Amino acid sequence: MQIRLHYVQKHSLGLEVVSGCWQRVSVKGSGPSNRMAWNETCQNWLAAEISLEKYYLSIFYGIEFVVGVLANTTVVFGYLFCMKNWNSSNIYLFNLSISDLAFLCTLPMLIRSYSQGKWTYGDVLCISNRYVLHANLYTSILFLTFISVDRYLLMKHPFREHFLQKKEFAVLISLGIWVLVTLELLPILSLIHPNIAVNGTNCIDYASSGDPKYNLIYSMCLTFLGFLIPLLVMCFFYFKIALFLKQRSIQLATALPLEKPLTLVIMAVVIFSVLFTPYHIMRNVRIASRLGKWKQSRCAQATINCLYIVTRPLAFLNSTVNPVFYFLMGDHFREMLMSKLRHQFKSLTSFRR
Repeated sequence: MQIRLHYVQKHSLGLEVVSGCWQRVSVKGSGPSNRMAWNETCQNWLAAEISLEKYYLSIFYGIEFVVGVLANTTVVFGYLFCMKNWNSSNIYLFNLSISDLAFLCTLPMLIRSYSQGKWTYGDVLCISNRYVLHANLYTSILFLTFISVDRYLLMKHPFREHFLQKKEFAVLISLGIWVLVTLELLPILSLIHPNIAVNGTNCIDYASSGDPKYNLIYSMCLTFLGFLIPLLVMCFFYFKIALFLKQRSIQLATALPLEKPLTLVIMAVVIFSVLFTPYHIMRNVRIASRLGKWKQSRCAQATINCLYIVTRPLAFLNSTVNPVFYFLMGDHFREMLMSKLRHQFKSLTSFRR
């Protein structure tokens, strides 16, 4: 996220930038009351942009870090030490948790930079931090998509005889997801440029960095390939599951109740809709606001950037929400984890005695 020079000059920022905005906007026949209203509105958006960057991002990411690390660490512990018989769902969920933990490890640096208004970790860590952030986003999307496919196949083939449900295939798919996301995000390395300011280096967000013309083209490609296509696939399998349940009045003898796969797919679609969609829309709008006429209006950019800032932590809230999937899957994960924790607790208490 771009933390601009006006952050350290916040006491004089309002009058200077608002004056520039006022001079650029000529409203024919406008009176003093209209000018005062514009002045106040513009100043409010500029002040909101500064506050959101310093307080909203640092606090929201701080909450995500604490909750997400605890939840995902518990899940990884459960899979490594409690899960004996892995299936395709377990493999996708384990990779999803590893992706979330990698992203969560980058948050302390972001939290400190937002709260202090400067980046102190160097250009390499800035670029790698942004890269990991986007890698988590798009690997999460793809793993959630394949989880939805796997849930549908489990209904159709409850004994996992379909080749797409084999562990070996799930491992290959997981490796393919990591390779695909790595390749599709390589261009972002050249599009992120840390900004040098009087108060230090600022690690600028991808949407606020570089040439907006090329960034917009690349962002639209990412939106289409990394978000819209997986969303359509997920909606398709949601429809297939709902249709399957409607046609079956008698529940099949599967390891999972038929309503549970539907609940999981609905939850994944909700995550896409509520968390990912606003972010992708506002990211493209934010980049577009740096083009042409919008670029001339600092107040319009501040308004758009405020809305964009609000959507960013929401998009990465999935790292704290994803662990819910592990407890809803029903593959005895919750029972095994609780049994392991009770055993460890008993061992600890008996040792103290």
